[in-house]
Amino acid sequence: MSVEARRQSSGQAYLYALLGWLIPGAGHLAQKRWGRGLLFGGAVCLMFIIGRQFGGNLQDITNGSEGLLPRVFGAFNLGTGVLYLGSWLSGIGFGEAEDARRISFEYGNTFLMVAGLLNYLVAFDAFDIGVGRKK
Repeated sequence: MSVEARRQSSGQAYLYALLGWLIPGAGHLAQKRWGRGLLFGGAVCLMFIIGRQFGGNLQDITNGSEGLLPRVFGAFNLGTGVLYLGSWLSGIGFGEAEDARRISFEYGNTFLMVAGLLNYLVAFDAFDIGVGRKK
């Protein structure tokens, strides 16, 4: 593979990774990897929905008054891309007191964080496929 072709595929790979982060599974779908895209995207979305149903709250990464740990958890949540951004813009899922009183809210928080971390890995996988490191 020539240097120019490698540079072009590297640019596309960054686009696949960005698309995969923004919309879970879309980086794979853009590469016509239908099975992986639907499986990974579905898993991330399902974990996000389950997390919210369990009463999990998203962390606001812009609020620095509570220290470093909520920002770290917010970075985990941000991994869900458009799911997080849509919730943030609509104000749904952030610091809702009634959710924190539910017995399962800690499980919900964990589901939300793991969904974000999983989507980061899925985006990296789309990047690796885009540059040819994986098939």
